Amino acid sequence: MDPCLKTYEKDFKRRYELLQKQLFQLEETEGGFDRFTRSYKTFGVQRQPDDSLFFTEWAPAAEALFLTGDFNEWNKFSHPYTKKEFGKWELVLPPKHDGTPAVDHKTKLKVVVHTKKGDRLYRISPWAKYVTREEKAVVYDWVHWDPPQPYTPIHPRPKKPTSLRIYEAHVGIASSEANVASYANFTINVLPRIKELGYNCIQLMAIMEHAYYASFGYQVTSYFAASSRFGTPEELKQLIDAAHSMGIVVLLDVVHSHASKNTEDGLNCFDGSDSCFFHSPPRGEHSLWGSRLFNYGSWEVLRFLLSNLRWWMEEYCFDGFRFDGVTSMLYHHHGIGSGFSGDYSEYFGLQVDEDSLVYLMLANHILHTLYPDCITVAEDVSGMPALCRGVEEGGLGFDYRLAMAIPDKWIQILKELKDEDWDIGDIIHTLTNRRYGEKCIAYAESHDQALVGDKSLAFWLMDKEMYTNMSSQIPMTAIIDRGMQLHKMIRLLTHGLGGEGYLNFIGNEFGHPEWLDFPREGNNQSYHYARRQFNLLDTDQLRYYQLYAFDRDMNRAEEEYGWLAAPPAFVSAKHEEDKVIVFDRGHVVFIFNFHPSKSFQDYRVAVEAPGKYKIKLDSDEDQYGGHGRLDHNTEFYTEPRPFNGRPNSMQVILQRPSFVVSDVLRNVSIHTK
Repeated sequence: MDPCLKTYEKDFKRRYELLQKQLFQLEETEGGFDRFTRSYKTFGVQRQPDDSLFFTEWAPAAEALFLTGDFNEWNKFSHPYTKKEFGKWELVLPPKHDGTPAVDHKTKLKVVVHTKKGDRLYRISPWAKYVTREEKAVVYDWVHWDPPQPYTPIHPRPKKPTSLRIYEAHVGIASSEANVASYANFTINVLPRIKELGYNCIQLMAIMEHAYYASFGYQVTSYFAASSRFGTPEELKQLIDAAHSMGIVVLLDVVHSHASKNTEDGLNCFDGSDSCFFHSPPRGEHSLWGSRLFNYGSWEVLRFLLSNLRWWMEEYCFDGFRFDGVTSMLYHHHGIGSGFSGDYSEYFGLQVDEDSLVYLMLANHILHTLYPDCITVAEDVSGMPALCRGVEEGGLGFDYRLAMAIPDKWIQILKELKDEDWDIGDIIHTLTNRRYGEKCIAYAESHDQALVGDKSLAFWLMDKEMYTNMSSQIPMTAIIDRGMQLHKMIRLLTHGLGGEGYLNFIGNEFGHPEWLDFPREGNNQSYHYARRQFNLLDTDQLRYYQLYAFDRDMNRAEEEYGWLAAPPAFVSAKHEEDKVIVFDRGHVVFIFNFHPSKSFQDYRVAVEAPGKYKIKLDSDEDQYGGHGRLDHNTEFYTEPRPFNGRPNSMQVILQRPSFVVSDVLRNVSIHTK
């Protein structure tokens, strides 16, 4: 244990005891968490072996419930639910005379809720598996999804990667066309690119249905429904199966931190009350996001959310989750107005929401027990200790946390500092400042930096010159030259030093120009910026392909040497005047020269292993948009001369600005130790 956490040993024990209490209650009242988390097989609508349909809802504040839809010509009173204990309601529809189910596949339904105040409300089942919206309509419709031939996966889940290289993607923008792209397009056109680039994990955003497209999927309305704007549930299953056939695992960006305020097609006020799935206001409202906050202390909310995780794992064969908004969940203040100085007292005490904390422990415990290869990633900006430690230690049980300070640091540097003023020590500190024994996903930029109001790294570096000077048929301008080199260097430095996993947002691997902006009133509902221009890669006459090729070879080098799975790097040089960084990790030596104007001959660098070294990856290669100034046939011999904390050293040539990645050469074959 971190000795500084000894003061809070009782807090960790208490958290574990609360988890054990929940597990005991699940065993006593529900027959265990396995059965409890399969509640998606009993709630909503279920077809029975005799083709009767069984409907179950939880609406504790309702006075009465009815089912209406195409099947009964929208009669609002002909099919009442029966009230059961604990706020549950049930309805059985026998088969039609021909023996087929009473509700046909792809026909519409509604739950009619009568409140104690005498209001009549029309709702979508919280457990709805498919919802659609007619063109020009405002509200989504519940559509019964029971295909006669559901898609059956062919390929098994890949094993959990030891080095996690994540491609963060949004299906709807994954095309150069100015429209909403489809699951089928992603399967056919994008998956092969991801495979070629060397990513072994895809993180899919905006899959859980959300009425407002511009919310980026973070205002969820239907938790069990895959977004119909991209296609059908079966097409999403096919996408994931195709990824598995390529050895790629797929994570769902799951939003259990809050929910849309929508009532007619969301969870809000489902039973007519201002609570139900949420805390009553003001506790149940997020003041900045304009959304509702779950009541994690409610038994039925736990059933809903834990079953939701199980549903995506079982029905769609996802391999894990990236949990959004964990900071908001962990604290009663939701991180609003809190700077998180790092003082440990900020992570314990009354400001911590123990209900949501224990929910996250419970979710991770259940997922990793049922699916040992499941991967969970936490989006937390607070730095909560033990977030990625086992629940038996009082930790929250996540596999990884996002290293959210890194992209902020890069954007700050590019916005505020001249190249000669870069603080090398500060960069190294940001990249290495993480809790020992808790794995991090490093990234230079994600979807947050691409959104309108900000700019991608490439656009910060090259801005408007990307419109006119990215042709490889003309000499590079000074701005394009600098931007190309720094784009590669920033990404590899982050990849090699910043964590135990790496993430890239779709399109940024080739320096996608401009920003990301979804259609909305403010841009006249334009899709112009809600797309990824993969067409820029269709010709080698543009320099985008050079950045793409570098990203591909960077990932392939990691696949070969496995530095992400290696222990943290040893930084042997962070020279402020020379702007040089040297570190070794995974038996590979990384050498960066960030100086804007100086190159160095016979520059001594420290190495651990003696022998011959050869260049493995060189940002200055012509194929990556460099200048080809290094001879890759050169072998670098070490000397038994201690230097910068290592027993051996060697002399190399450092061009400006560039980097080389070297490995040990033995018997004319490259290998790792």
